[in-house]
Amino acid sequence: MLIGRDKEVKLLQGLLEANESQFVAVYGRRRVGKTFLIRETFNYNFTFQHTGTYNAPMKEQLKEFRESLYAAGMKRTAMPKTWNDAFRLLGNFVSTLPAEGKKLIFIDELPWMDTHKSNFVRSLDHFWNGWATTRQDIILIICGSATSWIIDNVIMNYGGLHNRLTNQIFLEPFSLKECKEYCEWKGLGYTENQILEAYMALGGIPYYWNFLRKGLSVAQNFDSLFFAPRGELTHEFDALYASLFRSPKTHIAIIEALAKKKMGMLRDDILKSAKLADGSCFNTALRELEQCGFIRKYISIGKKNKQSIYQLIDNYTLFHYDFIQQNVNGDEHFWTSQLDTTIHHGWAGRAFERVCIQHIPQIKSALGFAGIISSVHSWVYKAPKNVSEDKANTTGVQIDLLIDRNDQTINLCEMKYSSAPYTLTAEEDIRIRNRKATFIRETGTTKSVIVTMITTYGLTPGGYSNDIPCQVTMSDLFK
Repeated sequence: MLIGRDKEVKLLQGLLEANESQFVAVYGRRRVGKTFLIRETFNYNFTFQHTGTYNAPMKEQLKEFRESLYAAGMKRTAMPKTWNDAFRLLGNFVSTLPAEGKKLIFIDELPWMDTHKSNFVRSLDHFWNGWATTRQDIILIICGSATSWIIDNVIMNYGGLHNRLTNQIFLEPFSLKECKEYCEWKGLGYTENQILEAYMALGGIPYYWNFLRKGLSVAQNFDSLFFAPRGELTHEFDALYASLFRSPKTHIAIIEALAKKKMGMLRDDILKSAKLADGSCFNTALRELEQCGFIRKYISIGKKNKQSIYQLIDNYTLFHYDFIQQNVNGDEHFWTSQLDTTIHHGWAGRAFERVCIQHIPQIKSALGFAGIISSVHSWVYKAPKNVSEDKANTTGVQIDLLIDRNDQTINLCEMKYSSAPYTLTAEEDIRIRNRKATFIRETGTTKSVIVTMITTYGLTPGGYSNDIPCQVTMSDLFK
């Protein structure tokens, strides 16, 4: 059953009504459901379908391609020696089919087929431009988890494939709302808070949610998935990065450096922390991690230095470093032993902030400015060691989420995870006022700055809560 994905399904089904051949790229993070979306949309009915083979040489790739042609109904033939030969076989086979109806060609994990010196992209270019575009009945759908490869070689291709795509779909992870729909369909019986906690570790990756078993709590499922000797996701980290990047050593070094800094790091700081050499290899890895959705890049608002800051935001990866990697004794009940500890509470607070950043549209909608153009930032101020008397009480300030709006307003967001309504104490009220005052003073902003509390169950009524003009709750994130 397809959960959500209405826009993507509509686009794919619309290909059948087009009057000319269509070339579509579907890409996105590994395990996000690209293949399932395509197969379900077309009810598994393809003229030809093929999946590239991971880490296989060109000869084996060509052999498997021919086997897929046999499965589609092509008669036995000699082994193709090049990708030009292979695509020519595909074209010849399709040409033997009845003229009526669309010819749907689906090639999955396409990047894996582009082996060293294979001239694969050039051959794909020739197949599309030299054969498919001469017809009106071809629908070519390519798919791959190596998002950066799809972007570099197809979407941003400046050769024969330049501007040849008729459509592209970047498949986003599930939102909290879609995960809730999935849990209801699966009959898991989880509350919104339980779904939120699962999301903090699994993100919106449908493949991961598929492993949650009915009758087990979220905590029991986590022990089974992440910490059992043969847990389905115990060794997902290595498989995830190895399948996306051909040489993931640099990528992982960057990830490990960023995992230590919640707010993120400047490019030069990443180089220093990861002990990497500056150059094309580092630049490529950084760009690929961003394209695949593992990290985000932002500019710190109000800073004279407009250098980009890179922040690790992939929920599973951060959970791996915070917990899976820490289970050095192989405790298969490691997660349940951490519940309600200081470590667990600290992680939940950080993870909730990350989920909020992943649900900016829902926050904007809850606050009533969904249609206003805005940008998302974080901000850090380090108090100087020697300050004048008027700044003697100044301390460092860290603001994890600022929404800078085009209507001369900035929402200064305070994100708090708790298992009950959050009570603002006098001390916390002072900290929030100090953050706001310091931000206005140090950035020199003339915009209206509105303190916005984002919590799980809202604020405890009365007291200092009455001074908070804007509130967003966990339920708003599920809308």
